[in-house]
Amino acid sequence: MSIIVDAHEDIAWNVLCFGRNYLRSAHSIRRSEAHGPVEAVNGVAMLGLPDWLKGGIAVIGATLFTPPERKRTSSLESYYSDDEEAHSIAERQAEIYERMAQGCEQIKLIQTRADLEAVLRTWEDFDPTLDEDPKRDERQIGLVYLIEGGDSIREPAEVEWWYERGVRLIGPAWVSTRYCGGTGEPGPLTAEGLELLKHMRRFQVVLDLSHMDDLSFFQALDRYDGPVIASHSNPRRLTNNLNRHLSDEQIRALVQHDGVIGTLIFNKFLLHDWEHDQPKEAATIETVVKAIDHVCQIAGDARHAAIGTDFDGGFGMRSTPAGFDTVADLQIIAPALRQHGYSTADIDLILHGNWLRMLRQSLPG
Repeated sequence: MSIIVDAHEDIAWNVLCFGRNYLRSAHSIRRSEAHGPVEAVNGVAMLGLPDWLKGGIAVIGATLFTPPERKRTSSLESYYSDDEEAHSIAERQAEIYERMAQGCEQIKLIQTRADLEAVLRTWEDFDPTLDEDPKRDERQIGLVYLIEGGDSIREPAEVEWWYERGVRLIGPAWVSTRYCGGTGEPGPLTAEGLELLKHMRRFQVVLDLSHMDDLSFFQALDRYDGPVIASHSNPRRLTNNLNRHLSDEQIRALVQHDGVIGTLIFNKFLLHDWEHDQPKEAATIETVVKAIDHVCQIAGDARHAAIGTDFDGGFGMRSTPAGFDTVADLQIIAPALRQHGYSTADIDLILHGNWLRMLRQSLPG
C-alpha cells in the first residue's frame, strides 16, 4: 500500500471557525474564499475529501484544538477564557467529526484496532501513480482524535470521559496550559500534569510531546511509560523556533522511547528566517527530505520519522514548499526519499508504517 498517514490536521477547527466544508475539494474551498477574510487569517486551503482520496491519505490525526484568549489573533476564531470554554470548544469539534462521519460513508472514526484495520482494507491495491483510482469510491479516510492543548481536559480524571468520547492521543500543550509549559511559555509539568499522565497511562493514551517546553518534555518522558510521539515537530537545528521544535537531544530521547516524529510541512518551520512575505519556492521537496533525514540520521534508522503536516493549521498553500498544492501532493515525498537513497521499505515506514505501528500498539482491540 502506497498510502500516507498524516498525524496532524486541524480539520474540525477550520469547520468550526471558518465554515470550511472539507467534503469539497481544496480548490473548491479556495474559490469560495478567494481574497476574503478566511484566506487572510488561515491561508489558502489545502485539505478536502477528494484530495485525501487522490493522495492516499488513509488515516489522519484529527485534532481537537483549543487556543487561549491571550493568544487571540482573529475575531473569526474560537478562544477560551477558562477550562469550561476550552472543554466546550473541543467538544464542539468532536461533534463536527461525528457529523462528518454520519454524513459521508467515506469518513470513518477510528477508536479501535478493528476500526483501523477496516479502514486500511479499503486501501488495498491503491496505486498513487494512476490518474484515476478505479476503487476511489470504496476508499475510506480514518480519523483518530488528538487533543491539542490540554486545558479542554478540565481535570486529570476527565481523561476517562474523553477516552470514552474517542480521544486516543493527547498533547498537553500548545502554549502553556494548566498541565505544563509550552511553546513560547516555558515551564515544567505541574502537579496536575503529573496526575494527567497517570490517568492517560490507565488507557494507553498516546502522549503527544509537540509544543511541550523542554523542561516538561523531559519530565514527561521520565515519568510516562506509555506510547510517545511528537505529532508535528521539526528538528530545531534546521529552524529557529526555539522551544517549538526538537533539539537533537530531544530527538534522541524520543528514539530511545521508541517514539515517532512527524515532519511539519510549513516553510517557517523548515527554514531559518523564512517569513510569510517570502516566496513559497524558498523551500522545496528537498527541504522536507532534509528534515526527515535529520531524524533518521540521529536515530540510525527510519523507524522514528513520519509525517505530521499541520496543513490548514494557521497557514496555507503559499507557505508550503514548492510542489505542494494540496494534501494530495504528499505523494511527492516518496520519490524524493528514493532519490536520496531510501529503500522502499524505509519509505513505507516514513509515510505510514511508523504511525501504524504506534496506533496498533496503543489502540484497544
